[in-house]
Order: sequence, then structure tokens, then C-alpha cells
Amino acid sequence: MTTAKRNFIESIWDFFCSLKLALSLLIVLALISIIGTIIPQEPNVPSQYIASIGPTKLSIYKTLGFFHMYHSWWFMSLLGLLTFNIICCSVKRLPRVWKIVAEPTLIMDEGLQKTLQQTFERKMTGEAKEKLRGFLKSEIGEPKVTEQDGATYFFVQKHAWCRFGVYVVHLSIVIIFVGALIGSIFGFKGVMQIPEGMASDTIYSTVTGNPKELPFGLFLDSFSVSFYDTGMPKEYKSILTVVDENGQPVKGYEHIPVIVNKPLTYKGITFYQSNYGQTGEGSTFHFDVAKKGSQDFAHIDAKMGSKTKLPDGSMLEIVDSTEDISSSSSGQFSGPAVLVRVTEAGKSPDQFVVMKNYPEVQQQQQGDIVIHYVGSGTKYYTGLQVAKDPGVWVVWFGCFLMVVGIIMAFFLSHKRVWIRFANGRVVMGGTANKNPAAFEVKFESMVEKLKNL
Repeated sequence: MTTAKRNFIESIWDFFCSLKLALSLLIVLALISIIGTIIPQEPNVPSQYIASIGPTKLSIYKTLGFFHMYHSWWFMSLLGLLTFNIICCSVKRLPRVWKIVAEPTLIMDEGLQKTLQQTFERKMTGEAKEKLRGFLKSEIGEPKVTEQDGATYFFVQKHAWCRFGVYVVHLSIVIIFVGALIGSIFGFKGVMQIPEGMASDTIYSTVTGNPKELPFGLFLDSFSVSFYDTGMPKEYKSILTVVDENGQPVKGYEHIPVIVNKPLTYKGITFYQSNYGQTGEGSTFHFDVAKKGSQDFAHIDAKMGSKTKLPDGSMLEIVDSTEDISSSSSGQFSGPAVLVRVTEAGKSPDQFVVMKNYPEVQQQQQGDIVIHYVGSGTKYYTGLQVAKDPGVWVVWFGCFLMVVGIIMAFFLSHKRVWIRFANGRVVMGGTANKNPAAFEVKFESMVEKLKNL
């Protein structure tokens, strides 16, 4: 009964230490990761996709967590099982490697000699012991000397610790998984929208959609966007101020510019520029228009995309607008500007830029009228992605360890050399756990030097 129980426990232990289990888990994780590639992940699940799969599939997908697969319980469980498998494999094999490194065989008898990759034998007389010791020290390192049964044995090794490289890699994988788990449990990802001139302290989870209040708020001082000639956005920028729970600006975090790839981080929470849009409060542009040489200006309101009649009978059309023209004018001008098209009866349309801060520039344009851009009623909101990941530095530390472990495991070799001196004869043998061709070259070089001792 005891034997059967012991064998059952050993079988379970061998199962979790199995390389087959590790490979199987890696293959399964790779295959199911395809699900996260094919099925859109929240919060970017198009409504058209939801409508196309039907209610039955939608219910199944939600139950299995396919829309936030990498945070689902079963995906995290597989990662946990792989982590446990790596730990078991390391625990099972580490003692043997530790013994090789910490308790090396110091004496090369004839049995060990037959197992070595490289051996050499020659006669040697005189003060051989000191010569051999100095020889090994100059070639590899300080040897350990053992006297036994009238013979002197020398042993030296180099880069013995590189045998632990694979275990450093194992440890790094575990640390990365732990860091990811910390980020998944204690961190969050969400989105928030802030209209110009307003503040917000609420984000919405990208996984559940539930609101979450922050211990501080963000005030959007202003938002600007510039465009390419094709009409595609070139750069959009939010000017943000961090405010405390009383709505007061936090010192050192006033008027911070946030653009794509330049986020704002405060109290471990990072805000990335994601998108933007109009608040829907109106897109009215205000102008003062007069004939050249006259100071009798008339106020005109125009809307984007529509034509507005000017006092002289010509038609004004807003083509494009920006809150800061500096990015498209090489820094020569700055501030709000609009691209307008003026069409006079019987003439070709005249298209030009009108800048709020530089009304004198427009006066240099051809035509009989002067247009001053006063401002607009357009308000934007900024869309921010919000992320807090307390495990990110744990993950980076794991990545650093992985690089160290890979260097140890693949670029360094544990070299061992023995010498036996007895009855006027010297026998040298050596082996390396990796790259035997390079060690053979090294050993042949040592043989040539040993011949000259």
C-alpha cells in the first residue's frame, strides 16, 4: 500500500517535471493565441462584427472570455500551469548541476580519463609540480592540487557557473509571468474622454466597460490638430493639467503637452493620446470682413462645409481648420488658422489661409476684400488610453535576467582540465560542456605549450 502510494506520488511529480508537458503547454498557448488575433479584443470590438456572429456565438464568446482572452481565467490558468512546470523541472534537475559545479571531481583516475573528450600523455622530470601548477594558472586559472597514493592531481575549471544559465532563463520566465499576473490583478486599462475646458476623473475599463474613479483629475486646457494636404490628421495634441480632488492644479503638472508616443504619467498611471473628436457643440467660425482700405467690417459666421455669402456677393467656404498652424508652417506662424475658399462671380475660386494671430498677412492676398479670422465655436474632446501596470518593472527585470541567462547558456562553456603526475609521467585531460570544436583548439594549444615545459 505504501509502495503504491509512493509510486503514485512519484508519477504525479514526474508528470509536472516532464518536458513533454512543457512543450504541450507551449503549443496549446501558441494555438489559442490565434483566437486573440482573429477575434477582436475589447474595447475595439466593432458592432458590425457582433452583429455578424449572431446571438448564440456572441453568448459563447462572452462566456469563454474570447473578447478579453488574455485576461480570461483559463488563459491565466494555462500560464500558471506552465510556470509550475518550469519550477518543477528546475527543482528536479538543479541539485545534480549544483553538485557538478560545487563539488567537482578533483582526481582524474583511469576511468574518468576514458570519458574525457581530449587527453594527452608525456614524460616529465624535475620540478614538474610547480611547472604544472604555473602552466594551468596561466592557461585557465588557479588549480586545486591533491596528493594521493604518491601521485599529484591538478584540477582547474572555468565558467562553471554558466551551467546555471538555463535555470536563470527558467527563473526569468517565472518572474515575467509573475509580473504579468501582478499587472493583471492590481493594474487596469481603460479609456477616458475630456472636452476642452473641462476636467474628468473617470475612466472606463477596456475589459468590463465599468467606470472607475481616479484619486485625481485631468483638465483639458486646449486641444489642437494639424492635417496633411490630403486631409489626414498629421498631429493632434492635448494640453493637460493634473488637478487634485478639490480641482486645484498639482504643482509641476500644469499645462503638460501630450501627443502620440509622448504620454503623461502621474502616480503610476500613464495617459496616452489615443483619438479625438468634436464635442457636437457646434463648428461655427467667426470672421470680420471688409473691403480693402475700409475699416467698416461686417461680422460673418460660417460653418464647415457650407457656403456663406459675403457683403460683396462672393461666397466663402471653410475648407479646413487647425488650432495651431505652427507644425505646418515650420514655426514661422502659430495659433488658430482656417483654410478658406472665396468665389467671386465670374472668377475662379481663390483659396488661402487666414490666421487669427496674423491678420496683416491676409491683407497681402489678391482680391478686393479683407477677411479677419476672429475665432471658432468648435470644441474638441481628447480621447486618452489609461494604463496602470504595477508589474511592468517586474517584467523588465525578468527580461533582463532572460538576456543574462541566454548569454550564460549559449555563449559560455564550462571548461574542465585535469592533470595527473605520477612516476615521471604527466597525463592531461579535459572536457567542455558546449562547443567541443573550440575546446579542441584550446586543448591542442595547451598540449604544444606542455610539450615545451
